[in-house]
Amino acid sequence: MRDGNGVGLPLADVVATSAAVAATTARSAKVQSLAELLRRVPVDEVAVVVGFLVGAPRQGRIGVGWALLGATTDMVPASEPTLAVRDVDAAVEELQRTTGEGSTAARRHIIDGLFGRATAEEADFLRRLLIGDLRQGALEGVMTDAIAKATGVPIGVVRRAAMLAGDLCRVAADALGEGPAALAAIGLEVLRPVLPMLAATSASVPDALEANGPSSVEWKLDGARIQAHRKAEEVRLFTRNLNDVTDRLATVVDVVRLLPVDSVILDGEVYGAAVSEDAAGPFQETMSRFSRHEHDADDDGRLHVRFFDVLHADGDDLIDEPLAQRAQTLSRLVPDAHRIPAVLTGDADEAQRFADDAVALGHEGVMVKALGSTYEAGRRGSAWRKVKPVKTLDLVVLGAEWGHGRRRGWLSNLHLGARDRETGEFVMVGKTFKGLTDALLTWQTDQLLARETHRKAITVFVRPELVVEIALDGAQRSPRYPGGVALRFARVKRYREDKSPREADTIDAVRALLAQ
Repeated sequence: MRDGNGVGLPLADVVATSAAVAATTARSAKVQSLAELLRRVPVDEVAVVVGFLVGAPRQGRIGVGWALLGATTDMVPASEPTLAVRDVDAAVEELQRTTGEGSTAARRHIIDGLFGRATAEEADFLRRLLIGDLRQGALEGVMTDAIAKATGVPIGVVRRAAMLAGDLCRVAADALGEGPAALAAIGLEVLRPVLPMLAATSASVPDALEANGPSSVEWKLDGARIQAHRKAEEVRLFTRNLNDVTDRLATVVDVVRLLPVDSVILDGEVYGAAVSEDAAGPFQETMSRFSRHEHDADDDGRLHVRFFDVLHADGDDLIDEPLAQRAQTLSRLVPDAHRIPAVLTGDADEAQRFADDAVALGHEGVMVKALGSTYEAGRRGSAWRKVKPVKTLDLVVLGAEWGHGRRRGWLSNLHLGARDRETGEFVMVGKTFKGLTDALLTWQTDQLLARETHRKAITVFVRPELVVEIALDGAQRSPRYPGGVALRFARVKRYREDKSPREADTIDAVRALLAQ
């Protein structure tokens, strides 16, 4: 490994590796290419390179669109590569800092200076990186495996560190710089968010109980996931994507501050009450309020919070403790009004009655969680299972077709994709224009045009960033789509602004519906 002196890693090395990863569908080959590159990266550039390769610069969103990048396609490419990774990182840093009046000309000057030194291959890579369309199959799961291979650190250690840190770039830098000891030292830290545990799906409550044994059967609220941290009087609130939303949820902050605990990490749901606090209002209304940036989303007190798990309490990390023990701690710390109702049972009839009551109150269904399960941060394990009366899938929008008739001027017919677990790419599984209100069509059109990558006839193709929940009657075999399966009677239920594309359902989940 290089020591970080000199000009650093050539950008051309990253571009070549990105091309090699994109050119193969074999996960093992992707991992091998990435690992070989990581071994050559100077320690102080590891976080930058990993961010580039997973398509997420360490600076986050940069706000660069085709209006700035379009002119770069006419620039004469450099004949020889001279750009280094640190040159690009510095340019991205400058782009992010350059805002406000007169910033457009200044940003164009930065872009022109960067692309003026880029070869054709580097320019193509940079355009896709800056606009957020770097789909090369080097997503976080593959990169995690590559970090383990490059360092010799056990994959389980790397995964756990990534889950607890919530920052794969930092984990890569620690692993390549200091090795296993640095990763082992990464633990829960109050006020630093961790990736949430996710759930699998079961067709029925009895099926879930049969798989899990004695379980906590809980209401599945139609709300937005929230992770609450408190250290003394300081409270921070994070979404499932680890975005800080503390300033938007003053009522929730007050609830957490009143708990009889000095330091705590809680997992829960924020929801808009309908008739009573026991019945959630429409999810889109909750998300509309939850997503407000300009002021407190709960300025009229209609958002509520209920917690269902505790990860840390007064110096004790609880993620490796069984759910039964965590539930006892939760009941001691959080009053009934702010806990999600649950029944602990192994009896299928009792669990079904509880689920029926939850649905009657207007909830989506129930969660069935094995009482012996630990909290697997960032993992979609079988120990947690969601059961809904209506089949739904979380899919990614790949494009949309312009509507006609009364929908003229709106992007209407959605192209839907499921995630391929091996490659990280999205496989088209169907289309739908059903379930869309005029308000949702307007919002959808604006959001999709902002993510446009190209057009073909009446179809606008977009970056795969928006997750939409689709209700459906099942799936059927079909040669029409690459995955060999198509959705039956699909309709839009809601957009999941709280979910990232990596949380979308897989093509395997769609295929599993063939047997139902």
